[in-house]
Amino acid sequence: MVLSHVDLQKAAQNLKPVVPIKFHISSRTDSGVHALCNAAHLDIQRAPGKPAFRERELIRGLNHCLKPEPIRILSAYQVTSDFHARFSALSRTYIYRLLLGCAHWSEIPVFERDLCWAPLGGYLDVPAMQDAARFLLGTHDFSTFRSLNSETPFQSPIRTIVQAEIQPSSGFLAHHYESRGLEFWELKFRSKSFLYRQVRRMVGALVAVGQGKLTPHHIKELLEVKDARAFPPHAMAPPSGLFLKSVEYDEAGG
Repeated sequence: MVLSHVDLQKAAQNLKPVVPIKFHISSRTDSGVHALCNAAHLDIQRAPGKPAFRERELIRGLNHCLKPEPIRILSAYQVTSDFHARFSALSRTYIYRLLLGCAHWSEIPVFERDLCWAPLGGYLDVPAMQDAARFLLGTHDFSTFRSLNSETPFQSPIRTIVQAEIQPSSGFLAHHYESRGLEFWELKFRSKSFLYRQVRRMVGALVAVGQGKLTPHHIKELLEVKDARAFPPHAMAPPSGLFLKSVEYDEAGG
């Protein structure tokens, strides 16, 4: 689920800080995108004479207030004063879940609805997609693979993709409906940072390769064009299959 500033800050205020608490979140996600794990930092100033919160005490206090929400605090650590959840991150890893073998949206398992994308038309040429993904690795100008927004003029389109993999995966309780012949696949991308909707556009282009609408070499050509308007219309993957998997930091820095 999307990590909500509002929910977190409401929960933090119940800890009775001396000054209002502000959360700084490592990664923002679009509506409909999920987060298996995200990170945030905050400063808590307690009343004079009160000791600092212990980590376990902080986790339990926040989760008690977050109980009605689809958010849970899994761990807490004391960090150095110069740590920043967003700017100190070394990398971010996203996964995108694909479901193959569905001829119609009604064939998506109920428990997987809104948690994957089932491109119409059945199966995809996964080896061709894997060949195409290799063109995304390394440092490139990803202008074609970003959606334009208010931050576009101020952001460099140069990004370095250190991981772009497509691997078989599994579905929730999928072993109970093996006879249906459905296949789950995960596309995994890791980079220090991503452009606006970059992952969804990369996934959409790779799926177009799997459908035979593009060739693997077309991915290289799209990179070389460096123009968001060159991206195939209606090819961007929907948000439902995208998950922020993890945010990586230097252990010594935290």
